[in-house]
This record gives sequence, C-alpha cells and structure tokens, in this order.
Amino acid sequence: MRRLLTVSAAAASMLSSAACADFSLTILHTNDFHARFEPITKYDSGCAAEDNAAGECFGGTARLATAIAAARAAAPVSILVDGGDQFQGTLFYTYYKGAVAAEMMNKLGYDAMTVGNHEFDDGPEVLRGFVDTVAFPVLMSNADLSSEPVLAGKIAKSTVIERGGEKLGLIGLTPLDTPELSSPGPNISFSDPAAAVQAEVDKLTADGVTKIIVLSHSGYAVDLAVAEATTGVDVIVGGHSNTYLSNSSDKAVGPYPTMVGDTAVVQAYAYGKFLGALDVTFDDAGQLLEATGEPLIMDAAVAEEPTYVERIATLAIPLDEIRQKVVAEAGSAIDGDRAVCRAMECAMGNLIADAMLARVKDQGIQIALQNGGGVRASIDAGPVTMGEVLTVLPFQNVLSTFHLTGAQVIAALENGVSQVADGAGRFPQVAGLRFVADLSAEPGARVSEVLVEGPDGFAPIDPAKTYGVVSNNFLRGGGDGYSVLEDATNAYDFGPDLADVTAEYLAANAPYTPYTDGRITVK
Repeated sequence: MRRLLTVSAAAASMLSSAACADFSLTILHTNDFHARFEPITKYDSGCAAEDNAAGECFGGTARLATAIAAARAAAPVSILVDGGDQFQGTLFYTYYKGAVAAEMMNKLGYDAMTVGNHEFDDGPEVLRGFVDTVAFPVLMSNADLSSEPVLAGKIAKSTVIERGGEKLGLIGLTPLDTPELSSPGPNISFSDPAAAVQAEVDKLTADGVTKIIVLSHSGYAVDLAVAEATTGVDVIVGGHSNTYLSNSSDKAVGPYPTMVGDTAVVQAYAYGKFLGALDVTFDDAGQLLEATGEPLIMDAAVAEEPTYVERIATLAIPLDEIRQKVVAEAGSAIDGDRAVCRAMECAMGNLIADAMLARVKDQGIQIALQNGGGVRASIDAGPVTMGEVLTVLPFQNVLSTFHLTGAQVIAALENGVSQVADGAGRFPQVAGLRFVADLSAEPGARVSEVLVEGPDGFAPIDPAKTYGVVSNNFLRGGGDGYSVLEDATNAYDFGPDLADVTAEYLAANAPYTPYTDGRITVK
C-alpha cells in the first residue's frame, strides 16, 4: 500500500522544481439525497415556506446550486459526484420517480454517481429510465448485470474523466446486500466490494490512470474496510450510512477526511443538508500528497438560486393538494431519528407499530413488526400533514398479515438485532411484544425475555404456539434479511398503505402524544 507523503519545509525547497507538476482538485460531493429537492427542517422532513423565509430550514436543490457554483468559482479544478440514493423519500419521487432527480442533477452538472440500493426500489426499469436521461456516467463495479436485459451494457463499473489536463478514474460501488434492501430482481448478482474495486483499480492503473476515486454507496464501515483491503485508491466518496464527518463538530462520527493509510474517506451526512468539499493534491506520479476539507452546511446563510426555486415550485404543484392536507396534531415532536430507530426503541417506531396493530387487531393479530430502516424522518410538534407522514413512510408499503410460530418470531427478532453496530435498517420496532436484546451475546442468542401481550397482559412467548403478525410487505417478502417471514402461513400481502394507516391512527388519537415505554431493552 502506498503511504501518504508529508513534505517538510526543508524538503519542499529540494522539490521546488517538481512543484509545478502537483495537481490540485476539489471534490464536491453529495449522498443519500432522497428526493429532498425542497428545503428541510432540522428533522430532515419538509419545511414550511414561512419557516424557510424565517431562516429555519436547510438544504434543498436551490441552496446546493448556489453553494456548488461558489465552490466551483473558488476552485481552479473541481468535480461534482454523488454517493447514491437519489431516489425515494418524498412525494417528488412517488409522483415523478427518477425524472426530477435526473433533471436537477443534469442542471447542477454532476460528473458521475454510483448506484444506491434505493435506485432499485422500483426495479431495473425505473433505474434504466434514469440512466438513459442523465448526462453523466452511473457506475457500479460489484454487480453482474449481464443477465438483466433492462440494464445490461448500460451501467459501467468505472470510467475515466479529464480535469485540468489530468485523467481521473472513477469507480462505483453498491451495497452487497442490495437484494435484501431493495428490488433489483433475480437477474442481478452482487459481489465482494473490495475485490470488485481492486479489479477496476488494476485495469485503470494498467491504462496509466493513477488518480482514483471510488464512489461508494456501502456505508462508512465498509468504506474503511475497502480502503484497508485495497491498494491504489486515493479517495472514497461514501454514502448509505448517512455518516456525518467533520473536524469541528462534536456530533461527527469521525474526521473529514478519515485517513486509512493513503486513502481519504469522506461522506456528507444526507438529504442535501451538507455539500462535501474535499481538496486533494497529487504529485506528478499520482501520489496523494494532501487531503483536507469540511462539509459545508446548507443553512439559511446559503441563498437559494431563484431559477431552481421557480422550477421546483412548478414541479410541486401536482403534489400540493396531497401533502398540504392536515391529518392530525402532534402534541410534541415525534422522534424518527435514523440513529435511534435503527438501534433501539424509538417514538416513531412505536407510533407506526401501534398503528399497524390497531388496524388489524380485530383479525386475531397480536404482534406488529416494522423495520427501523423504513422510518425515514421525524415529525415536529403541531399540525401534521399527509406530506409529513409520507416523508416518514415514503415506500408505498402495504400491510401484510400472516401467522408465525413463536420460534419464528424469535428468529425474526434475532435477525432484527443482528446488525445494530452497522446501522442496518432491520432493527425491529414492535407492538404487542416486549423483548430484551444483548448485543454482546453470540449471534442467534441475543434475544431473550420475549413477552407477547394477551387479554391478561404480557406472557412469555411459546415457541410452539402460532401467533398472528402484521408487518409491511417489504419484510414479508424477505427484505432486510427477514427470510423467516417468507415461510409464514395464512399470509395476506395486500392490505392498506402503511402511510395511510399511520395517518388515520394519528387522526384517531389527536393530539397524538409520542412515547416510549420500555418494550425493547437493548444492552
């Protein structure tokens, strides 16, 4: 593995003749935008126009446009790239699918992006439409598309672009478990990320390309592992884990960039709240000499570019009637924070699971199961609009009811707590159920003290007994590793939309008071 060089003052004078060969580049980057074309609140959900005017909102494409233009003007050489998951998250995606993302990314002048797992949410066909529309390469190195006629030959593993007279090699990377997270279909297979990256690095370097950037929608932990396991990668621009890296904030998971040997790893949280800005310098041999930077906050200090504001407002017209309808009232903010709902009981998880169970309890259903990764935002106090509910639950999932044995329920919970350290979306938010999870225990033995609510209160689960369960159709189909649900009996997978069920429950219990009650204990 190459080593990151540090040049002392004394050595600098000796190298002055070579200094003219150094190449400096600014890498501007986003990830996990999730259709947040309009400004968002501090809870990552839609922000009202009056709050935006008051300077209380963040992000939105119009702010990104201003920030990108300013950064380009300040940097002699720059690129703009994306770490995946432009799709899914608001009514803009529900209504337009990938068309608005393609339009805005083209207008902003992106140079490349990688495929995120949510780019497959509506199957290969919608992704193909997006790929055909954008004016830049969409990359994915660790997937075999040869058996999928819709995408075969349409997505490259890597590409080479030129900036400032220099060749830059860009490689894409997508989650290995995408089939569990989304809907790529049976014809696409995914492979080990480090091996896929190394294979592309070797091809690029054989062609004389020595400055190599990986666009990775694989999560911060995987990115660090790939950096450690490969040689020749200079920068990894990440996504998927919504990781905030910073050199100045105590809320950051790590430094920006995080150095692994000679590889700089960066990520810029999510939802367009930050624009990543990494300055790198290479010597004439392609050796990374320096990597510095900081994500730029897209707060009210960043002006919104008027032409983007106007265009997005036009695109929003068909959506307004749906999302402006007030459906309920929240007595206080309902916490749906990603970091909480993927690791422990959370107030939004309780709301959703309670709503599911209440809807079908008269059908003999006793247990509700919702994946924490399906909770996509919080809701602030006050009037709750349908748009806010759809931001929390954007996937158009429907209720599935079925029967499992107690042993199968326990197996489902074991799967749910199996990847907490990785921030995986499978963590189980539940209703009608209590359990304890010891994350330090061996896999398969982490869940204990499982209690099911009955007419006489909570009682220990019986592994041999059959229980009625409600979940969403994504989990029932084996999503997020819940393959045990595929073996359920008496399944009905065509219930009402989960967002509608949640909105109706909020309305029936307005003003809704969010809560946690200890139904899940994590230790």
